[in-house]
Amino acid sequence: MMSPYPAPQQSTAPTFSPTRSTTLAFAFVLSVMLSCFSAAAVEAQTEESPDDVVRIRTDLVAVPAIVIDSKGRRVAGLTQSEFKVRDNGQEVALSYFATGSERVALAFALDASGSIREVIAQQRDAALKLFSRFGRGSRVAVVHFGGRATLTTPFTTEADQSNVQFRAQQPLDRHTAIFDAVATTLEAFRNQGADPTERRILILISDGLDTVSTNSASSVIEAARRLGVSIYVIQLPLYAPRDGNLVARPASRGFRDLAEKTGGRYFVVGDAKSSLNPSAVSDLEPVFKAIDEDLRGQYVLGYYPGDSARLTALHHIDVSLSTKRSGKLRVMSLRDQFSLRP
Repeated sequence: MMSPYPAPQQSTAPTFSPTRSTTLAFAFVLSVMLSCFSAAAVEAQTEESPDDVVRIRTDLVAVPAIVIDSKGRRVAGLTQSEFKVRDNGQEVALSYFATGSERVALAFALDASGSIREVIAQQRDAALKLFSRFGRGSRVAVVHFGGRATLTTPFTTEADQSNVQFRAQQPLDRHTAIFDAVATTLEAFRNQGADPTERRILILISDGLDTVSTNSASSVIEAARRLGVSIYVIQLPLYAPRDGNLVARPASRGFRDLAEKTGGRYFVVGDAKSSLNPSAVSDLEPVFKAIDEDLRGQYVLGYYPGDSARLTALHHIDVSLSTKRSGKLRVMSLRDQFSLRP
């Protein structure tokens, strides 16, 4: 009996029967496509900012250091292999090494008492020009002080905005609390936190006469060294008559030590002649330029403490040189101790 349905027709379209050669060809094409995709992914990653790709563990111990020759001049150009770092007497392997000041947390502590407050207010553009020389991600903050200190501009990366206040808003004050102002600024560093490789710099501008601080110079110097903060001091001295001459009033004891014992530098701007000229304008831009050049000659050494190190509350850091020139050079660590415990 014949089926009512027509018999299926044989397809005349060519059929594909894979052979060994075609299989290999297909695998080769697929591998090329995957390679191209992988290369594109790598290229896309490398186009990202280094800040997005490079990651630094938060337990890195960063040690800023400067090297000085026999004449007191800063020495640049040294390499990682020329440094040795010891933690509680044990040499550690360096995992991080950098020169200069690519990323900086920069704070200004500005004297708002007396006549120099207007001089300081005129330096905003020069100060922000200094800040602009540092790398992306750097931060700036401002503290004003008279008898008390106020954080008028918390740390920000947006230095081009008008919120970076160099003109004091607080009333004139006959009292000056320089060392309390340093303590307030250090507290801002501590509260803000930081990339462990970030250089921390405080630029203090004042006449140098502390009258009411409850903090001592030695206590804030110790705190600055513990936090890795270098203090650059700019003194705008006041002059008083003495024996028929105008003589600069001496700064309070410890004022200069703020710079010399934290790895910063000390500058004096102005003289007796300019103090008598009411139209004289103090230009701090050369000082800011010298600070920038000084920072570029510094080093940051970093290492990761081992698990056993966490059993020790306080760690003492020692930095030395292994270079053949070490007999003629002196290295100064700007951070000589730290604690892994809160």
